[in-house]
Amino acid sequence: MTQRLMNTMVSARVALAFATAAVVLQVPVTVSAQTVPDNQVPNAGLNIPENTRVLGATPAPNVYRPTATVNGEIITATDVEQRLALIRLANGGSIPTEELPRLRVQVFSKLIDETLQIQEAKVNKIDIEETQVEQQFARVASGFRQTPQQFTKFLKDNGSSAQSMKRQIRGEIAWENLLGRNVEPFTNVSTDEVQTIVDRMKAQRGMAEYRIGEIYLSATPENQAAVAANAAKIIEQVRKGGSFAAYARQFSEASTAVVGGDLGWIRLAQLPQSMADAAQQMQPGQLVGPIEVPGGVSVLLLIDKRQVLTADPRDATLSLKQISLPFPAGTTDAKARQLANNFTQATRTIAGCGAAEDVAKTLGASVVSRDQIAMRDLPEALQNILSQMQIGQVTPPFGSGEREDGVSVLVLCGRDVPNDVAAPSTEAIEDRIREEKVNRRAQRYLRDLRRDAVIDYS
Repeated sequence: MTQRLMNTMVSARVALAFATAAVVLQVPVTVSAQTVPDNQVPNAGLNIPENTRVLGATPAPNVYRPTATVNGEIITATDVEQRLALIRLANGGSIPTEELPRLRVQVFSKLIDETLQIQEAKVNKIDIEETQVEQQFARVASGFRQTPQQFTKFLKDNGSSAQSMKRQIRGEIAWENLLGRNVEPFTNVSTDEVQTIVDRMKAQRGMAEYRIGEIYLSATPENQAAVAANAAKIIEQVRKGGSFAAYARQFSEASTAVVGGDLGWIRLAQLPQSMADAAQQMQPGQLVGPIEVPGGVSVLLLIDKRQVLTADPRDATLSLKQISLPFPAGTTDAKARQLANNFTQATRTIAGCGAAEDVAKTLGASVVSRDQIAMRDLPEALQNILSQMQIGQVTPPFGSGEREDGVSVLVLCGRDVPNDVAAPSTEAIEDRIREEKVNRRAQRYLRDLRRDAVIDYS
């Protein structure tokens, strides 16, 4: 894989499985099932008689069987339940009982794909060093401010295991390395393709560009309605507080699943028409779907949007002063409210950065001055406020929610907004085109592995 994509696959890859995606609810887009009349044989390239008669018992749909052997390798019910526990963590610790059968089927399918990927890597003599897996696990643990030992206990206490997560890490590394050896070296990008993108960007200067998260589920005309129903269930769980990134990692069939479904910055012309139409109507944070796309359905999360090669207010560099008032240990709720009220009233009187120190002194608060702060490095809530403020104005008080941290405000002392945004380098454009091609070939690669696999359910 490209170095940029490989760099993406660090601790955030698994930590995203637990990150909470904030979404604004929107009415789902209706998906029309691609069906044919009962008396018409679909043109699927198969020798199916029009007067087809089923000569055996019809299997029950979506029957979950607790174990399976995939090319001789066993997947157990414990494997499924421990992986399901990761989804439970992403949903705040609980999953509706009625959702469990469907999720087990999907987790089971994902484990089968993961097993096929690991097996194919072994066939190609791609060895995954245990030190790689352990280092990645340690990075994930540090993201939760835990040691690997503490994180192992955390997973066990929540019905999962370090072994389950390490297996997932191993599968991701194996698939990345396999694609890096068997797919990417044979995926070429011409200078004409790059120049076409450069010319298009220049022509589209000022047009909207979108950063989108996608959960893609493949479907055939025969099962599209059922797949769309599964997508709708995923949407329902995300809207109840589940992590979009976690569901993308577990269920999306696009190779972007490993980065939480993040497609990066794209323009509408790069999307299927149905996705482009939906994205054009969305605001950052909105979730829509299921949307019918070529080969299946997608669920979309609009992470952000901006103007092509045009400066965004959030690209500004800020000069700030932060006034902070910590609360002494043992401060009661009543006293904390009084201190916060006094702080709010006093900081409202600040008129310009020059007055910040004097007001802070009367409150017994501290002042920290910082220049060259990228607005995008600040929490989104503060970005929205600061982008609308005038120089010298003060934000409303904010805090972490922990009493000992107290309250703070920011005084806006300066703001530099670039007049323009440089176009991405030709190398970055080439990497993006190559990644898209690799993604498409990776989907076909996995499809072929499924087709050739010997799977015995028990």
